[in-house]
Amino acid sequence: MPRKKKEECKKMPGWLISFGDLMSLLLTFFILLFSMGTISLEKFHMVIKGVTESLGGRKIYLEQKLLNQSNVPLEFPDMYPKIKRKKKLLRSLSEIQNRLQKEGIEAEIIQHGSIIRFRLNTDRFFPPGSATPYPQAIPLIFDICRKMKEARFTVIIEGHTDNTPIRSGRFRSNLELSAERALSVLKMFLQCGYPENLLAARGYGPYRPIAPNDTPENRAKNRRVEFVIDAS
Repeated sequence: MPRKKKEECKKMPGWLISFGDLMSLLLTFFILLFSMGTISLEKFHMVIKGVTESLGGRKIYLEQKLLNQSNVPLEFPDMYPKIKRKKKLLRSLSEIQNRLQKEGIEAEIIQHGSIIRFRLNTDRFFPPGSATPYPQAIPLIFDICRKMKEARFTVIIEGHTDNTPIRSGRFRSNLELSAERALSVLKMFLQCGYPENLLAARGYGPYRPIAPNDTPENRAKNRRVEFVIDAS
């Protein structure tokens, strides 16, 4: 019967393999920390320069004496242009809102994240059952367009009505009336010079009320045009 060969070396304990892997991971971790803690100051300032200029900040001219400083002075006059345009647009809409309310026209500004809704009651803008604006309402619509055009955001013009059955021979339903009113406002925006690729029109008729259609006051709230501005 053949003899079993004696093992020259004893087998390595199982725990030692795991321990070796752990030590390797720790060594890698500390090498990574060390490499992150020895960043080239010159390269770091060059990264700051590139990021600053790409975000609209003023150009930074790095000199040798600047590289020896611990703090880099940065100026951001044009930082986050969309945020600045959004703030300017909100100020303009607030001015229009005050002007309209002085003339007895209900207007409301609603914000949901990056979406701004500028809501207008249409009783003083369109005759009942018509999509042709009153003559005195046309300058107001053009003024709204000029204020929005400065920001150059995407605008969706929505038309809404109450649930009162329509008695106009031209339109078969409130849905058609609301869509035609939104399209009428969109055409005036195009005449005003608003970019065509930033405009859209939708009609919802009575299907998206903001108040129950149970009183004359609530039905008036639902007769509206909304400018949905995407400021993202």
